[in-house]
Amino acid sequence: MSATSESIGRMIRDARSSRGWSQQRLADELGTVQSAVHRIENGQQNLSLSMIGRLAEALEMPLIQTVTEGTVNFEIEGGRKLSGEIDVRTSKNAAMAILCASLLNHGRTVLRGIARIEEVDRISEVLTSIGVSLTWIGDNDLEIKRPAHLTPQTIDSRAARRTRSILMLLGPLMHEFDQFRLPFSGGCDLGARTVHPHMSALSRMGLTVDATEGHYHATVGDRSVEHRSITLIERGDTVTENAIMAAARTPGVTTLRNASGNYMVQDLCFYLQLLGVQIDGVGTTTLTITGVDRIEADVEYHISEDPIEAMSLLTAGIVTRSEITVRRCPIEFLEVEFAVLDEMGQEMRLSEEYRSRNGKTRLVDVTVVPSELRAPLDKIHPMPFPGLNIDNLPFFAVICATATGQSVIYDWVYDNRAIHLKKLSEFGANIQLMDAHRLLIIGPTRWRGRRIESPPALRPAVCLLLAALAARGTTTLMDVYVINRGYEDLPQRLNKLGANINTFWGEPAQA
Repeated sequence: MSATSESIGRMIRDARSSRGWSQQRLADELGTVQSAVHRIENGQQNLSLSMIGRLAEALEMPLIQTVTEGTVNFEIEGGRKLSGEIDVRTSKNAAMAILCASLLNHGRTVLRGIARIEEVDRISEVLTSIGVSLTWIGDNDLEIKRPAHLTPQTIDSRAARRTRSILMLLGPLMHEFDQFRLPFSGGCDLGARTVHPHMSALSRMGLTVDATEGHYHATVGDRSVEHRSITLIERGDTVTENAIMAAARTPGVTTLRNASGNYMVQDLCFYLQLLGVQIDGVGTTTLTITGVDRIEADVEYHISEDPIEAMSLLTAGIVTRSEITVRRCPIEFLEVEFAVLDEMGQEMRLSEEYRSRNGKTRLVDVTVVPSELRAPLDKIHPMPFPGLNIDNLPFFAVICATATGQSVIYDWVYDNRAIHLKKLSEFGANIQLMDAHRLLIIGPTRWRGRRIESPPALRPAVCLLLAALAARGTTTLMDVYVINRGYEDLPQRLNKLGANINTFWGEPAQA
């Protein structure tokens, strides 16, 4: 059995009409806006698991859940030229950090421009389950109000285990309880990622964590030290964010060394500064945080644009040899990537810089022009900010497969991601797995469409989608839940540039 986004949309429209409801009435029932219902009914809106559940409940139609019980999949007609302009949306990773940090605030937080994606849904379910009130205002603004007392004992374990962001509750919750526990974190399958750096940093601020029986058991000890100097043993993003949130409401001064200065960390700092937390050194490897005992502020914050989504969209233009303009690219976090592309012969035109809605992040509009690419002279590898972003590295596997010559991709951070990227060879790429961290790529590639299973990792899965856009023929990309975790309405947005991507549930109709 197969159901498409269009057939689901018709089913929803008919059910709404039979009840005599307007689109606005259904939007009110769903906690969204009329324009979102209009897109859903026209098959132009990504349907998350939580939205499917809300639709089924509002319309009293369990059939909606029944026909979407299989995996969600994409059918992609490749080989089409793209054209036009597309905006970069806000950062998933920044949103996750600030959602967790909102627990530090006893006032009201409104996050502007937050993405409606599966990852946000999962952490939202977690926050709601411990007593937080979340109210969507329109399509992409979220009001957050926490109760006087949080209840981590009632946490939604299923949702928690589906996101690695659960780790970032350690920092906020240590200010509320002497003891608490959290379920083990989940997320992408990228190999073993130790949580030891988190524990090492938080222990210096009085938090002891033992991992047993599927849970992190946290105990809060002495926090009376007025001046703390902590050197992180790993310059990781979530490690830095956890330490910042722990320091934000720990009275005294905390100095974090070897801190990440990456985009999501900067966004978190900007948000906490709005709350009255003094943070010096934002964007550098040394942060000085003056903690406060209590925060009660009503604030609004605009999340900044996502450099990883920007690179995804630029790659779509590059590999399809199309001219497209990607607007609102956060240039500070893409400069090394652009330097590598320039070395490979990619022509790009950049606008003058302007500011994001948060007043901080520097943006540019970037036009990619069809270019004859050559393999880079050296291996491509990630580094902590301001180096090439680890989450942008996979896109260079697709780009290098398009280029003439021999390239080496060295992913020293993750154990499994190079293995997932090897799946590009099923589209015709000449890729050799040198070891668990290195790929040898010989291009150019004559991409060809096929049926393929999506890997359980976000960026490699998107790389398969991008290769499918360039491939001759039709690709069926099965089980794309992981893409919906990190991207909002990506197929529909690419279709506006001239792609042809259809969403369906279950097996392909021709099967």
